[in-house]
Amino acid sequence: MTDGVIYTKGELARCIAEVASLQGEFTLRSGQISNRYFDKYRFEGTPSLLKPLARAMAELIPAETEILAGLELGGIPLVTAISLEIGLPAAFVRKEAKTYGTCRAIEGQNVSGRRVTFIEDVITTGGAVKDAYHLALGEHAHILAVVCAIWRGDGAPTIQGLPELSVLPVFTKADLENAR
Repeated sequence: MTDGVIYTKGELARCIAEVASLQGEFTLRSGQISNRYFDKYRFEGTPSLLKPLARAMAELIPAETEILAGLELGGIPLVTAISLEIGLPAAFVRKEAKTYGTCRAIEGQNVSGRRVTFIEDVITTGGAVKDAYHLALGEHAHILAVVCAIWRGDGAPTIQGLPELSVLPVFTKADLENAR
């Protein structure tokens, strides 16, 4: 939504695809090579796309969620926007615990014993989610699901090695490819 305009899901997919789709040869975090890349920072840094995307992601948050946890780095603007949208507190999950200050891997909230939903931007295989999952377990969090902006992987959304963790995407790779 921007200046009173409300996007349908298809319109939002088209706008994100137009802004964030790059052609070329790209190495993904998973090590896979792709000729198409979704540059998350292009849509996360655009308020007219970030706000409606946060609203769409908020609709997927499990009702029993107590804390939203954004994964470094792309999940941070998303979790902040969703937190503002629905009023749940936000935590920020580092790739590893820092070696100074609090020496924590999860900042902003105490997740111990709490029901947490991860927020991520683009997931292909879920390597970053799997790493964050284990960090959160180390802090005794109960992870309910991961809500992502884009499922870029093949087949049904799932995290390799964590098939029991629900992956709830707003868009799939096909949604964005078909939207252009």
